[in-house]
Amino acid sequence: MDPEARKLRAQLGAHAMWANTLDPASRTAKARSAANGRFEQQARAKHPTATDEQIARVAEHLRKAHFKAMGLKSAMARRAKSQRSAAA
Repeated sequence: MDPEARKLRAQLGAHAMWANTLDPASRTAKARSAANGRFEQQARAKHPTATDEQIARVAEHLRKAHFKAMGLKSAMARRAKSQRSAAA
């Protein structure tokens, strides 16, 4: 299957899935919980003697830093792609 057909097929499946889901938050709750647990584990590893409130604060900052880093990498990749296509 060519990449464009695969992309369209995936989009069709995603739209069908979300059309069958009345509560999107409940559908993604398990994944969010796992991700938040990972940030909490990282916070506890960095600060083993911290209180639960401190761990929650640090975990939130780790989560925000993670998503900011992903955004930065995405912007850099888009910029590089744009420069490559402009040079061609």
